[in-house]
Amino acid sequence: MSRIDDSRPFIPVNIAVLTVSDTRGLAEDKSGDTLVKRIEEAGHNIADRMILKDERAEIAEQLRNWCARKDIDVVISTGGTGLTGRDVTVEAHRDVYEKEIDAFGTVFTIVSMQKIGTSAVQSRATGGVAMGTYLFALPGSTGACKDAWDEILKYQLDYRHMPCNFVEILPRLDEHLARTKG
Repeated sequence: MSRIDDSRPFIPVNIAVLTVSDTRGLAEDKSGDTLVKRIEEAGHNIADRMILKDERAEIAEQLRNWCARKDIDVVISTGGTGLTGRDVTVEAHRDVYEKEIDAFGTVFTIVSMQKIGTSAVQSRATGGVAMGTYLFALPGSTGACKDAWDEILKYQLDYRHMPCNFVEILPRLDEHLARTKG
């Protein structure tokens, strides 16, 4: 069973938050605000924050830009994960991923099922890794952002979480690149 090992130190990570929306600005970005609040309350750092329109190429470009920055460990996006024609965030994420974290979407669906029942099938939450950076795409609702953070990311982004967590393997995410340089 998972647990927090208080004998291990807490290690804050640097997180960028991207809201994908054709209609929202910072003043109306409740989902982004929800993520920022929870990230900071957990002791992590907000490295950057932005809102972009639902444009696949622009989203992918921003994800790549953040992944290239050494001061960003994690990118969390909110919005654009649904089924409508303008929902392209998942595709943009997958354009960038080197590896997909398949179980993230599955676990998110399980968490969502407990809250919204079969409506959870309409979410396409996803996670992956690129250039040594974790990327997660969450739905645009504040409830979905709360669920993803409170039930999954809060624990996986805590070095004290046992038996394993994302933070402890963060330094090894791009080890394949080091081998090709030599």
